Amino acid sequence: MNTPPKQLSCPFFRNVHHHLSQHHPPVFTPSTPYHHLAKKPSAEIYAAMGSEGIRAMIHQFYEGLHNSEIAPMFSRSSHERSVERSSAFFIQLLGGPTDEYRRRYGAPRMRARHLPFVITEERRKIWLQTFFETLHHPRGFTFPPEHLDDFKTYLDTFSRWMLNCTS
Repeated sequence: MNTPPKQLSCPFFRNVHHHLSQHHPPVFTPSTPYHHLAKKPSAEIYAAMGSEGIRAMIHQFYEGLHNSEIAPMFSRSSHERSVERSSAFFIQLLGGPTDEYRRRYGAPRMRARHLPFVITEERRKIWLQTFFETLHHPRGFTFPPEHLDDFKTYLDTFSRWMLNCTS
C-alpha cells in the first residue's frame, strides 16, 4: 500500500499560497544549473519516435507515476493536461518543433514551474526510476537504443535541478 508523502515537509512550503512572497525562507537550490551539466538529447530521438511515440512514452510514464509512492503529487483529474504539457516539453527537447512547448505554454522555466511541489531526493529518485522503467519496458513506442544511455543521463541531471527541499 502506498503511503502518501508529506505534502508540506519543507519550511518553504508551510504556506504554499505565500511561496512567492518576499518573506519566505530560502529554498534549496542546486549549485550548478542542469543546462550547464547536461548534454541536450539528440534530435535523432524525435526523428525515430515522432510526436506520437513521445506522447505514448509520456502517457506510460504518467501511468507509472500514478502507481508510485509519489502518486499523491499527480492529480488524476488533470492527468491528460499534464501528459499533454509534458509531451510538448519532451517533443521540443528531443528534436521536434522548436516552439512546441513555448507556443502553447510560454517559456519552459521547469524549475519555477515545479517550485509549488516538495521535491526531495527520495521523490526525485522515485520519479527517475519510474521514467527508467518506462524506457526499459515500452508500450506503444520504441526508444532508439543508441540514445538510451545519454537520455537517462540527461534525465538524472535534469531531475537534480528540480530538487527544492533537503528533507
